[in-house]
Amino acid sequence: TCKSAAKLDGKVVIITGANTGIGKETARDLARRGARVIVACRDVAKGEAAASEIRAETGNQQVIVKKLDLANTKSIREFAENFLAEEKELHILINNAGVMLYPYSKTADGFEMHLGVNHLGHFLLTFLLLERLRQSAPARIVNVSSLAHHGGRIRFHDLHGDKSYNRGLAYCHSKLANVLFTRELARRLQGTKVTANSLHPGSVRSELVRHSSVMTWLWKVFSFFLKTPSEGAQTSVYCAVAEELDSVTGQYFSDCQPAYVSPRGRDDETAKKLWHVSCELLGIQWD
Repeated sequence: TCKSAAKLDGKVVIITGANTGIGKETARDLARRGARVIVACRDVAKGEAAASEIRAETGNQQVIVKKLDLANTKSIREFAENFLAEEKELHILINNAGVMLYPYSKTADGFEMHLGVNHLGHFLLTFLLLERLRQSAPARIVNVSSLAHHGGRIRFHDLHGDKSYNRGLAYCHSKLANVLFTRELARRLQGTKVTANSLHPGSVRSELVRHSSVMTWLWKVFSFFLKTPSEGAQTSVYCAVAEELDSVTGQYFSDCQPAYVSPRGRDDETAKKLWHVSCELLGIQWD
């Protein structure tokens, strides 16, 4: 459990995928602390239902829904453009949204779905919002990864799974990308008072497994052993608000404490190469 009693009055937060699961519970917690929370999600109707529930429960009317489809770079750019026009500050960016066990498919830009949404979408979003985060410092970037990163590798020769595809492994690869992105981002942001950390939320009862009937069945059978979305949100909240993390960056957390990162997740050369390849794929220059 995140034990911090930190208040967030006057702080602006973006949480991707906050219409359901741990994203919604993270939004609920930060709204309770007084933050202005932007619920960034693809399904606006679902987002409005979640935001309405959070506003009613917390009494915080500053819970706002904005459309963001991470599988479409045009949508990401529109979201960022609108946000920057409307909001003068951004203190916390929580890259929470994700897909898991998705049948083989491509995003609007031709990226494999797991890599496109879980890594490249958030990579571009962070790039577009970074200057506002720097202007608002101290600020934090929180990337929701997974223990599954231990099973991942960055397959530069077949990033989009055109030669071979396994949806379980594709998820693992994308979660490793989250860890490597966080590591390289933190290195580049040293001295800016903008921190970047990643985390494993735990195995959570959520809609993340909806694309696999087998996993959906297993989740129901073993639901007693799974965390609730509220429990799963604790480490995201911890990374976003804990006072003791003010100057901590480039780390990976689980259960509100530092956790073991796989050797592949500590490979600085791979992290740098992934950064440059990501920039090429997205057509951006981020030096």
